[in-house]
Amino acid sequence: MTDADTTTPSIGFIGLGNMGGRMARCITAAGVPVLGFDTRAESISGAGADAAASAVDVVAASDVVLLSLPDSRVVEAIVYAEGFLDAVHDGQVIVDLSTSSPDSTRAIAAKVAEHGGVYLDAGISGGAAAAEKGALTLMVGGDGDALEQVRPVLDHFSSTVFHCGESGAGHTVKLLNNFLNAVTLSATAEVMVAAKKAGLDLATVLDVINASSGVSFASLNRFPKIIHGDYLKGGLTNTLMLKDVTLYTQLVTRLGVASLNSAGPVASFGLARALGYADEISNTVVDAIGDISGGVRLHDPSHDGSDGAIPDGAQEKETNA
Repeated sequence: MTDADTTTPSIGFIGLGNMGGRMARCITAAGVPVLGFDTRAESISGAGADAAASAVDVVAASDVVLLSLPDSRVVEAIVYAEGFLDAVHDGQVIVDLSTSSPDSTRAIAAKVAEHGGVYLDAGISGGAAAAEKGALTLMVGGDGDALEQVRPVLDHFSSTVFHCGESGAGHTVKLLNNFLNAVTLSATAEVMVAAKKAGLDLATVLDVINASSGVSFASLNRFPKIIHGDYLKGGLTNTLMLKDVTLYTQLVTRLGVASLNSAGPVASFGLARALGYADEISNTVVDAIGDISGGVRLHDPSHDGSDGAIPDGAQEKETNA
């Protein structure tokens, strides 16, 4: 960026799906223009962005480029496509908001640096609800000065930003956090199915858990809604949750750390995929466990007059870019 542009950088956004679209809307809602690219034209307009013809065009025209894509495979397909790296220019900062392999991230960062740019990895936490409110938590790896340079952009959709270290550190911390998320979600789902089969009052069970040592984000924020039939909209699908756990196991294998607790979430979210919940929100893992436990559902629609259909939050097909 030139000196004249330091306070108002031009912003590009590649990947305007479930999370990217919400983050981009936070920027455009503040009156800041965004040049966007997504394979789905409706996602660009829904984010309030101006449409670019390609990802390369976004890079060529932007001081700050944000990426929100499903995984390293897609990120690499975009970054290593013809013209992308050649469009990178001096002083440009590219922020990868995807959940990606730290090794892949570091390799891309080195390539971007060769062309004069800086590549930051910024894992996100908070899900669709936080993205909608501009209250995400970001865990960032890479150059600290570049992070400060783009912080005003990130502030549009985040409330907390941690600089975690060198390139790859942000995505590493994200994988560690997501693994704990997967463990507590799948374990709490199993416990709640057991509580249902035991004939217990589920609200009371959650009150006890949340006042005791079993408390977690899942018990505090997810299951009080799920037991009333609200599976919550947005967030990771079962497919993406399984992908994140797999990336975690690859990470700890490379680090030489024994992963004694990965079998549970791998089995749980793998089960959800196998039973047809692949593209539904990962909270539906409780229904997958319920399916093989005698057809258990935590919510009894007869108690609230609903028609017995699976809640809208469970039916929603999410886009992951």
